[in-house]
Amino acid sequence: MESHTCFTWMLLCLLLRPMAAQNTAPEGVLNCCEGDVLFLLDSSGSVSSYEHSRMLTFLSELLRPFSLGEDQVRVGLLQVGTQPRVEFGFDTHSTQGGLQGALKNTKPLRGDTNTVEALRMAKERVLRPGAPGGARAGLPRVLVWLTDGVKPGDVVGPMAELQEEGVAVLVVSTGHGNYLVLRQVASPPVENHLHFVDIDDLSIITDDLRDAIIEIIRAERINVRDVSTNSATLQWRPVLSGLTGFYEVRFAPVQTGGAGGGGGGSGTSPSTGGIQYQRLIQGADSNTARLTGLKPDTTYTATLTPESNEQSFNALSVTFKTKPEVMSPATVMVSESGETSVRVSWGPLQPETITSYYVEYSALPRGKVHATTVSRTQNSTLLRGLQPDTTYLVTVSARHASGKEKAMSVKACTQEVTPALADLQLTTVGSDSVQVDWKVSVPGLRGYWLTWEGEQRSDQRSSFYLPPDSLSTRLTNLPPSTRVCVSPIYRTARGEGLCCTAEFQSNALAYGYQS
Repeated sequence: MESHTCFTWMLLCLLLRPMAAQNTAPEGVLNCCEGDVLFLLDSSGSVSSYEHSRMLTFLSELLRPFSLGEDQVRVGLLQVGTQPRVEFGFDTHSTQGGLQGALKNTKPLRGDTNTVEALRMAKERVLRPGAPGGARAGLPRVLVWLTDGVKPGDVVGPMAELQEEGVAVLVVSTGHGNYLVLRQVASPPVENHLHFVDIDDLSIITDDLRDAIIEIIRAERINVRDVSTNSATLQWRPVLSGLTGFYEVRFAPVQTGGAGGGGGGSGTSPSTGGIQYQRLIQGADSNTARLTGLKPDTTYTATLTPESNEQSFNALSVTFKTKPEVMSPATVMVSESGETSVRVSWGPLQPETITSYYVEYSALPRGKVHATTVSRTQNSTLLRGLQPDTTYLVTVSARHASGKEKAMSVKACTQEVTPALADLQLTTVGSDSVQVDWKVSVPGLRGYWLTWEGEQRSDQRSSFYLPPDSLSTRLTNLPPSTRVCVSPIYRTARGEGLCCTAEFQSNALAYGYQS
C-alpha cells in the first residue's frame, strides 16, 4: 500500500511539471499598448488571506502577456487598508520577472477599508502626470479597483474627479453588495468595465478584463517624420509583432488629384470620393513605411490598417503636409577666383526636374554680356577670358521641366595682376653700405617693400616702405653678407620680389641679381 501511494505521488508530480511550464506565458506577447495602469487592491481586514492571495494570482495572470517598459505598459499597485500604501509605482518594474515577483511577495495591510484616502494618494501621487514616479503625460491612464464590496466609503466623488481628469475606472467586485455605487463609479461602457464575480471564479473574467484594458491603452498613434518635398516616413508601434499578418498603408492627397510616383500599387478609394491613392504592404514586424512620389507643398492623409486573423485592430490615420518645393538654383557661390577666370557653383542639383542651366556674366558697371549653357547634370562652370581685377555680375537661370524658371545672381571678382619685380642690382659702397637699384615695367604700383637681414644675427633686420616713384635707395651700416629683398606692392596684394646678397670686400664690386 505504501509503495503504491509513493508511485502515485511520483506519477502525479511528473504530470504536473509540464503543466506548470505550459502556464508560463512568454514575456512580451502583447506589443499592442502603451499606458499606465494602477491597480487599487482592497487588502483590509474584510478580505481574508485566501481572498487576497486569489486576487494577486488573478493580477499575475491578467498582466503576464503585456510587454512592459517606458515606451509600453507600466503597472502600479496601491493597497487599501487603514493606512493605504503604494506597493510599487509605475517606474519600478520594466520586466515581467520583476512584476511577477513583486505580486507574489505582496502582503495584505489589514485594518479599515480606507478607500477614500487611497484614491487621494492615487490622484495626487501615482496618476498625476509629471509627478515623481507618476503617470506619463499624453498617454492613457487606467485605475482598476479590486474590492470585496464591503464598506467602500464615499468613493463616488473622488472617482468622478479622476474620470474628469481622463482616468478610466474599471471595477472588479468579489462581493455582491453596493451594486449601485460600483456601477456609478465605473467608466462607460459599464457592461465592459464592471465585473461581479466570486473569488474562486476570477479566472472567468481574465480575458474580458484584459481586453477592456487593451481597448483603453491600445497604442493607436501613428507619427510622421522626415517629411521632405516629395517623401515622408510613417512610424507606428509594431502591434503585429509575434502575430501573423501584415500592415496595409494607403495615402493620398487631401485635395482632388492623385499622388504620383512609387508605392506598392495604386487604386481608387471609394471612401475618398474617387481620389487616387497609393498602397503599401509592410510585414508584421515592420514599424515604419517610407512614402515616396509625393507632391511638394501638399496635404496628405495616410491610413495604417493592421490585418491579422488572430486579433482585430483599429485603422490609424494621420494628416501631414509636404514641404514647399526648393527650386534650383537656391544658392550660387563663387570659388577658384583667378586673374582671368572664376568658377561659379549652384545648388541644389535637381537633374530630374531641370532641363538646362543658362549662365550670363558681364563686367560691372556696363560690360558686354556673355552667356553659356550648362547641362542639367552639372552644378558648376568655369568662366574664362575675364578681365583682371574686375567685378562681374553672374546670373544662373534654371528652366524646370514644369515650365517654371528661377534665376539667382552673384558678384564675382577676378584677381589683380601682380607681376614680379623686373630687376634688382646691389652695388657695395665702402665697407658697410650698399646702393640698391631696381626696375619695374608695370603701371599701377602702390610702392615697394624693402627688407634686409644680416647673415649672422637674426636681430640685425629691418623693413620699410618706399613710395611708387622710388627706383633706388642706399642702405648704410649693414653687417657683413647682408641679404636685401625688394617686393612690389599692388592694390590687393604684394608681388613676387627679388633678393640679392651684399658682400663687402676691400675692392668694392657690383653684384647682380641673386634669387
